[in-house]
Formats: sequence, C-alpha cells, structure tokens
Amino acid sequence: MKKCIMIMNPESGKKKDKESIHKIYEKLYSYGYDVEIRYTKKRLDAKNIVSSLEDDVDLVISAGGDGTLNEVVSGNILRTNKLPLANLPLGTTNDVGSMYGLHGNIMNKLDQLMQGTMKKIDIIKINNTPFVYVACVGDYTDMAYKTPRELKKKYGRIAYIIYGLKQLRNKIHKYHIKYIVDGKEYEGVYSFIFVTNASRIAGVDGIYHDVKLNDNKFEVALAHVENKKDMLKMLVMVNTKDLKDIPGITYYQTDNFEVEFEGNIPHWCIDGEELKSDKKVFQFEVDKSTTMLMPKENLNKLFESE
Repeated sequence: MKKCIMIMNPESGKKKDKESIHKIYEKLYSYGYDVEIRYTKKRLDAKNIVSSLEDDVDLVISAGGDGTLNEVVSGNILRTNKLPLANLPLGTTNDVGSMYGLHGNIMNKLDQLMQGTMKKIDIIKINNTPFVYVACVGDYTDMAYKTPRELKKKYGRIAYIIYGLKQLRNKIHKYHIKYIVDGKEYEGVYSFIFVTNASRIAGVDGIYHDVKLNDNKFEVALAHVENKKDMLKMLVMVNTKDLKDIPGITYYQTDNFEVEFEGNIPHWCIDGEELKSDKKVFQFEVDKSTTMLMPKENLNKLFESE
C-alpha cells in the first residue's frame, strides 16, 4: 500500500462527522493508499507537519481551505526532498479547488483527485514566503481573514458581504509606489495591487482567460480607483471583461516584480491569510519545486503542453 498523509483543518467548511471520515479512509484505501489523518489546531500547524514528515510519504492531501493549502505548500517547499501534494477543498470559497475543477461532495472530489495527473505547478514567493494563487493589497482585501469564522460557518460566502458592508469606509486608500517589472522602473499611485497565478479570485471566475500554472509567469494588476463609486464600476466590469482590459488597471505578465511603498506599509493578504511585514520592499519570484495531483477536468485549460 502507498502511504498518504491527510492534513485536515477541522474548522474549514461544515463539521465532519465520524461516518464521513470513515468513508475517506475507505475511498483512499480503494485507490491503494493507507491514509493517516492529522488535524490542525492552530495557525502554521499544517506547515510544520508537512515540513517534518518522513520521506517515505507518497502523497500529502491538504483537506481544508485555501489557507490550509498555502501552509501545506509552504511546508513542502522547506523540505529538501519534496513530496507530491493534492488539494481537497473543504473551505468557504475554495478558489483554488474550483479553478482546478474539483466539484461535488468530498467523495466526488477524492475520485476526481485519485483519477488525476501529477503536474509541476508554479508557486509564487513574496519575499521568500510562498503563495498559491493570490497576494493583494487594498481596502476590503482584509475581509478574507477578518470575517469572523462563526459568520463563515453560518452563511458561507455571504458572510464576506455581511462583514464587508459593516466595514465600508468614507474614502479609498491610495498607495504611492515605485516598482520594477522586467528590469524597467515605474512609479505611480494605486489603490489595489493584485499579484496572482489564478483565473478565479474571491469566488469570481474568469478573472483572466489565459492563466497557465506552469508557464513560469504570474500576473500583476495595479488598480487606480478614486472613490467607492469607481470601485463598484470596476467590480461590475470584472464579471464581463478580462481584468487586464478594464480601464484604470495596469497589467503585466512577468516572472519578476518588485514593489516599494512610500509611507505606511500595508498588510498583504496572501491566499486568504494576513502577511505582516515591517519591510517596504517586496520581491516576487517563481518557485518550480511543487508537484500537485490535479483532476483532469481543466488540465488543457490550465497547463501548457510539456
């Protein structure tokens, strides 16, 4: 039997009962895996568990939200001998799992994974901290990690809207930045910064139509917004246009990006979690060391031919 370690966040999504856990064991056993489930209790548990696993593990499954997946990937990148990973989305929004093509209940998702293909995927680093699909700065981006867990459990995605309405501000913050892309220096004032390797963010599909997870590149979008009215207009256009075609957005596709903030240093939101830093300069680069078990549904869409 092959050895599988499942890192499960018991706080993600709906409460898992003993019967559903038993079915997970049976399902993975039917695919030739002897599985051990390890539960997280606090932040960074998943990262620490993965970084300290023995090298004889054949598959590590992240069972939780996008934040849990971030920790699993981060722990694996710290390892000398990398382990194959898989994502079993159980969270509220599940941007990454939906982008990969995972849908249905837990058992359906496990079938889709076990019948999938191992693929090398790009992981982006911000000052050497990995993220799987998004790093962003700007008003309301903190909703991902500040929305109370009780609200998310009760209302699902609507919880973010409920919390966001309570956090409405009188004006949109702006950031004066200097940045370097592909060796060229620029300067400007922007309200939002998104660095992504994804076609789906915050539950919205089709943010970009040409994202590839193995092209050694990521997308950078800098948005200049004067007020909440302009912000709402931009949000409406996100549902009808490719992000790079929206007025007020400066777009790059690159494998290197550096940004320096003048004045107050904002907190980044990476994969739905807060990244605190006292640095003013942030460097982004691609890490190619991660292998992920991917469902077959979106392989042609998400990967370049190898």
